[in-house]
Amino acid sequence: MFARLTQLTRHLYRPPFTRQPASLASSSPFPPSRALSPKMTSSIAGNSKTIHTAACLIIGDEVLGGKTVDTNSAFFARYCFSLGIQLKRIEVIADDEDEIIEAVRRMSNNYDFVVTSGGIGPTHDDITYSSIAKAFNLPLKLHEPAFERMKKLSKPHALIPDFSWDVPSPALTARLRMVEIPHDASLPADSQAVFVANDMWVPIAIVNGNIHILPGVPRLFERLLEHLRPSLLPRLVNPEGKGIYRYLFSTPLPESAVAPYLTDLAGRTAAKGVKVGSYPRWNKKRNTVTLVGTDKEFLDSLVAEVEENVQGKKVSAEDELDSDTE
Repeated sequence: MFARLTQLTRHLYRPPFTRQPASLASSSPFPPSRALSPKMTSSIAGNSKTIHTAACLIIGDEVLGGKTVDTNSAFFARYCFSLGIQLKRIEVIADDEDEIIEAVRRMSNNYDFVVTSGGIGPTHDDITYSSIAKAFNLPLKLHEPAFERMKKLSKPHALIPDFSWDVPSPALTARLRMVEIPHDASLPADSQAVFVANDMWVPIAIVNGNIHILPGVPRLFERLLEHLRPSLLPRLVNPEGKGIYRYLFSTPLPESAVAPYLTDLAGRTAAKGVKVGSYPRWNKKRNTVTLVGTDKEFLDSLVAEVEENVQGKKVSAEDELDSDTE
């Protein structure tokens, strides 16, 4: 599946239109008049529930087999951190129907915002849509708006010169697989899939109110999430999207020396949502202590105390106080 990144990217994405000289404009297959406006909702899937927690499900045999390195979960972790969402779980599973069904049911039940990555391409092993549909007893249905956008935004393939959108063929069947998404007849159609970028036909399909199905191609995964960000802001604990703060302290003391103080600090600050961490830096003279939380004013009030008790200093990067001789 991930081995087909170039092919899938060609299917799902067209670079933004750039103005051409008048002499070339008539030959462009995508003139400005055909640009599509994104379909956005202020409350994704009609869900106004506050987002406290998130989970990420990476689907792909290639990741488990070591053929492809997963970068999407790392991106999603940074994304959640920047929004103040607590990312509680990341899982990597195979292209296996039973595993997908079990994972999405559990994650949908346990977390507010669930994102899946991978398995929505045109081939036989792309089973994410069908598996998630089965997980919630839903049929697959052709999403007409996505199909229309696909036809307008997809590039012709040089190796399939006779391809037609109107004539049944194996190539057309393969493409249709990518726009047949889980459908709940009891819900409005526009709450089950959203378009977030003008130049991308692929929708973010939404199932059971909180499962968001995204492609595994990293640049598509990242771009769709970034465009989704404005629609998530109203549902955050902090609607201004200020996110989570991480304070770093560089200390020359070993972990065993600071452990009693950090244990006490963690107990005193837990009610304020602060997480206290300690991280050894092997072969370095200084280790790192961290404070993570959403209340910046409260974190600021702890800086002097922490610096004194770990005999260290608040820094912007772990290696800030390292010397060249270490």
